[in-house]
Order: sequence, then C-alpha cells, then structure tokens
Amino acid sequence: MTLNRHTQALDIAIQAAEAAGQLIRDKAGQLNASAIREKNTHDLVTEVDEAAQALIIDILDTWQEDASILAEEGDYSTWVEGAKGYRWIIDPVDGTTNFTHGFPPYSVSIGLEYNGELVVGVVLEVARWELFTAIKGQGTRLNGVRCSVSNTTAFSESLFVTGFPYKEFIYIDTFLEMLGSIMKDARGVRRTGSAAADLAYVACGRLEGFFETGLNPWDLAAGVLLVNEAGGKMTNYAGEVNRIYDGQVVATNGRVHETLLDYVAAMKAVRI
Repeated sequence: MTLNRHTQALDIAIQAAEAAGQLIRDKAGQLNASAIREKNTHDLVTEVDEAAQALIIDILDTWQEDASILAEEGDYSTWVEGAKGYRWIIDPVDGTTNFTHGFPPYSVSIGLEYNGELVVGVVLEVARWELFTAIKGQGTRLNGVRCSVSNTTAFSESLFVTGFPYKEFIYIDTFLEMLGSIMKDARGVRRTGSAAADLAYVACGRLEGFFETGLNPWDLAAGVLLVNEAGGKMTNYAGEVNRIYDGQVVATNGRVHETLLDYVAAMKAVRI
C-alpha cells in the first residue's frame, strides 16, 4: 500500500515538474530586467520562479491536500527539520541565474519526505528535457530507464562537479586551494550552476562526484534520493551521513568517496 501511495506521488510530481518545465522553457533567457529581483548579487529570483512554484504546489495538492510544503520562494521557505507526515520539498527553478541568461542547466526539483525520510524524488533538467526519478527502494531512472552511478575507482580518472561559494566570501582562499588540489589530481572539475542537475548527473554515472557547501534542503532533496537509489554515497564534508539540512554535501559513486573527503576536509566546518 505504501509503495502504491508513493508511486501515485511520483506520478503527480512528474506532472508538476513537466508543467513547470514548460513554463520555464518558454521564458528562458527572455525575461525583462523588471521580472528579475536580487536576493543578493549572486542569488536571483524571477517572476517565473514564483509562477512555477505556485503551479507546482497547485498540482501537488491534488495528491494529498494536507501534505506540508517546503519551497524556496516566499512563505514556504522556513523549515523545521524532521517534520511529521508527508512534506513536499520544492525548488521551482534550480539554477535561476543560468535560466535568466538562457544558459543550461536549470532544473525543477521536487522531493517528498515522510516523517523526515526521503521517499520520492524528481529532477527535470529543463533545457535537455531529461527526467530523473526515484522512489525509495525502487532505484533511479532517467527518462524511464534504470540508471546507476559510475564504476570508476581511480580518482585520477574521475570527473567532479562543484558549486562556487556565493553567499560569503571569507572562505574563498581555502576553497580555491582545495579546488586547485582536486583539479591537479582528478580528470577535471566542472561548475554547472544547478545542484539538482549535478546530483542527477552523479546518479546516472556522468560524473563521479559532487561537492558543495551553502546549500538548502530544496537544492538537495530530490537529488539526494536519486544518488542513493542509484547506488551512490552521500555524506557531509566530515563523512557523516548526509541530511539535506546540513548545508553541505559530498555525493559520489562510492568508489572515490573517501579520497574526495580527504581533499574537502579543510572546509568541513563551512556550511554557508
């Protein structure tokens, strides 16, 4: 019965993500300056973020009206960890700066918690229209086809992705030193601008790992389940089991995880 309930939730989440995705796709790179506001210099919100979020919530409410909502924009953005019952966790446009410039990727991310445990995850990478989905215990799928993390074991053959610090710059020198060390020893490091997409790409084996600090639950909720269900490993920088409320994440194929933790250790106390 629970699995059937979560299958229904997944179907509704896909419907919501695709409806929002169509709205986002039509507006990418087309907004006037008046439609964009700054939370700060590096963190934007647009009319499309707000409209997409409202559309998503309206559709999700058809599944279970009393499920609570945690979402990036407006009155839904305050959270208490470990909420009881069902809670949808939504990022209507993950990668808003990319979106405003028409520069992929930018994603819709919808996760569902039950008593604090992630049970459903959907990430729609809008520009390529790639749909990543997972139900707890049922694996991860890309466009309906089962996928898994990569088999790479060598750090030197691994491609990583990260997010640059943009809220506080007092740790920038430590970050750049850490990044330089990884760049020298790994095959490469990328920065896409969408944490949800980054986690999805780890889950389907395109990347060996993702690391970033300064994240919110809506950045992580769906992607964390994708990686876990695809056979990957998720922790914080200290190697502790990841919670989406930690503010930081290391997500890998599991095979290069401990090595990556050694590289990021200098920033394990940084969560902004």
